[in-house]
Amino acid sequence: MLVRIYVSIWSKYRPAILKMMIDAADESQSYQLSHHEFKALNPTSKGAFSFSLEVSAGKATSGLKDSAVAQDLWEILQLSRKASELIADATFRFSMDKQFILHIQKIN
Repeated sequence: MLVRIYVSIWSKYRPAILKMMIDAADESQSYQLSHHEFKALNPTSKGAFSFSLEVSAGKATSGLKDSAVAQDLWEILQLSRKASELIADATFRFSMDKQFILHIQKIN
C-alpha cells in the first residue's frame, strides 16, 4: 500500500492552490511553502522535494512517476470538485523548486 506522506500539507494549502489555479488564467502564480513542514514529515529525505507535474484533460500527463510530493498533490487535486473542473478544461503545470516555492502555470 502506498503511504501518502504529504497529503496533509496539500490539504492545508488546497484553498490557496485553487485560488492560484484560477488566477493562473491571467499570469503564472507562485507561493512560498514552509520547508519545515515537508522535512518534518520525511526527515530522512535528502532534498527530493522538488517536482514538476503536468495535468491536462483531467489526467496527470507527466511528473508522477518519481515524486511522492507530486503524487500527493495530484491526490488532493482529484478530491476537489473545483480543481477537477479546472483541470478538465485546461492544462496546468505545478512545480516546486528547491526553495519550496510552488509555481502554477496555466498552459492553454
